[in-house]
Amino acid sequence: MNLLPSTPCYLDGAFTPLCDAKVSVMDRGFIFGDGLYEVVPAYSGVPFRFTQHMDRLERSLAEMRMSNPLRREQWHALALQLLAHGAQAAGAAVHELDQLVYIQITRGVAMRDHAMPAGIAPTVFAMANPMQQPSAEQRARGVACVSADDFRWTKAHIKSTSLLGSVFARQISVDAAAAETIMFRDGFLSEAAASNVWAVKDSKVIGTPKDNLVLAGIRYGLIEEMCHSLGLGFELRKVSRAEVFGADELLLSSATKEVLAVTTLDGQPIGSAAQRGLPGPVYAQLHAAYQRAKSAAA
Repeated sequence: MNLLPSTPCYLDGAFTPLCDAKVSVMDRGFIFGDGLYEVVPAYSGVPFRFTQHMDRLERSLAEMRMSNPLRREQWHALALQLLAHGAQAAGAAVHELDQLVYIQITRGVAMRDHAMPAGIAPTVFAMANPMQQPSAEQRARGVACVSADDFRWTKAHIKSTSLLGSVFARQISVDAAAAETIMFRDGFLSEAAASNVWAVKDSKVIGTPKDNLVLAGIRYGLIEEMCHSLGLGFELRKVSRAEVFGADELLLSSATKEVLAVTTLDGQPIGSAAQRGLPGPVYAQLHAAYQRAKSAAA
């Protein structure tokens, strides 16, 4: 029984029902995880910070020695088509629905060999899905997270489909009935399984450097812009485990979470507001500013 919806997706130049889409078993994405992906949030039918998402897509392609199969205007047109299909499948007008556009590019189909083959066509897949955002309760009360050592590879800056490390990391929080797994490498903060992490101290938002050990989310630039507009400090540097647990506030950011407060980590409240079971004031300012940025882009 096929449990996938019939919503149209894009595969190698054509639209086909998602439940019928097929790729070769010799696709290098299937055999090696030799591919990359991008996820673009869209509010009321408008892709959010699309230019920045395309910048990151092109950085990942360059790191993987792959060419971009589409021009930016083609990606944008494709995103709008997928959003229209997704809204229609949901029985809604496109402006009534927030969605995620998922893009995946693999190196293509070839006989199994670890070396990167030349001259093969990439496999290009894309779809749109309704966006699942944090609940009102999570917004109001914050979320619980757990910590773990970062056991992933050292090219985390590539948005690769080779996500087994992140799958294991996310399962740690699932097993603990927590929202996310916040990871540390050699005693310093890296990121969460599917989010970036920010420590707040004395009204300064502190994040990890944009190096090869983290995937610099699109919200890196947005949070910096919001901090400047709000008069908050902003800094990127190495953040120790002690600083994370001693922070005034702890935040997650991602396409779906936007900005979300962490009120407990490993069962320990983070900051004085969290001791009262509440997110802190910097989170409230950033969340409000994020909503204004979304409205301005629509």
